[in-house]
Amino acid sequence: MSEEPFRPREKLVEKQKFFQSVHKHTYLKGPYDKITSVAIPLALAATSLFMIVSSFCSFLSVRPSIHS
Repeated sequence: MSEEPFRPREKLVEKQKFFQSVHKHTYLKGPYDKITSVAIPLALAATSLFMIVSSFCSFLSVRPSIHS
């Protein structure tokens, strides 16, 4: 007993032919593509920059003084 596919094969072949016939870039088209390609890297960069700056500031404030 075989399981039915999620989509009919004809629809898959039709979509495949359409995307293979497109000769321009097809990335960043949907709303989720913008989230994964833009928002997540920006959030990672902002978080790492914040952590670097906060550790540098704590390093400067904990530094022992020479004249104690």
